[in-house]
Amino acid sequence: MSAAMLSLGDRTASELGRGDLDQVLIKGKDGYVLMVYAGSEAVVTVMAKANAKLGLIFLDIKRAAEQLAKLL
Repeated sequence: MSAAMLSLGDRTASELGRGDLDQVLIKGKDGYVLMVYAGSEAVVTVMAKANAKLGLIFLDIKRAAEQLAKLL
């Protein structure tokens, strides 16, 4: 499901002239789902509570995705 959401995000960003996709963020009543590519072969998906500090999560998921991409 995460890969499909990122694919849709890629297409949307491209068609609307927003450049390369960095992430997909979904905000729900009970929290967030954040998805980023980790290279061309993997996706990192994080689920966070509604009171989570998104800035820290953005930094951590970016670092994790970069490290994972190096391993693949």
